[in-house]
Amino acid sequence: MLNSVKNNEIVLASASPRRLTLLAQIGIVPQEVVAADIDETPQKAELPTQYAKRIARQKAWAVAPKFPQNIVLAADTVVACGRRILPKAEDEKTAEKCLRLLSGRRHRVYTAICIIKNNREYEEICLTHIRMNRLTDKQIADYIAGGQWEGKAGGYAIQGSAEAFIPWISGSYSNVVGLPLHETLQLLARAWS
Repeated sequence: MLNSVKNNEIVLASASPRRLTLLAQIGIVPQEVVAADIDETPQKAELPTQYAKRIARQKAWAVAPKFPQNIVLAADTVVACGRRILPKAEDEKTAEKCLRLLSGRRHRVYTAICIIKNNREYEEICLTHIRMNRLTDKQIADYIAGGQWEGKAGGYAIQGSAEAFIPWISGSYSNVVGLPLHETLQLLARAWS
């Protein structure tokens, strides 16, 4: 089944190098990688799951018309604390605010996956629960100085030094990195069948 999927012409609708790396771990190398140009602003009162699904779907449909013969794979990862959707940290102030909010608390990471094949849509969402240690001011400052927060949802990258802040995780680790591999492979198999 994996050979059937990877030999098909997959287009990854994502600007995330982490998703490309994760796919390579399971032997999938997309024929093309195309970042979808969409507005990712959350809508008023939009829940994290709704947001992740909507953005993944919009990414997939933004790219699919350019590749009608291919399987288009898109995903969106959201870090949520309660009903609050944490932003992708684009500056140090945002990263620090996210880390202070998550410090000593449990939070959730959702990744919605959307696949388009022959104008047909397949989607799945994966949930991982995480607990972060209570962080000191120095830990936050050191992490910010290291730059691993840049462009990361919730202001941290579990695959880097922030893993030391995480004593407990329930669910898919690859989901937190940016693409749940088990769910992605199952969804690709559904689209392929």
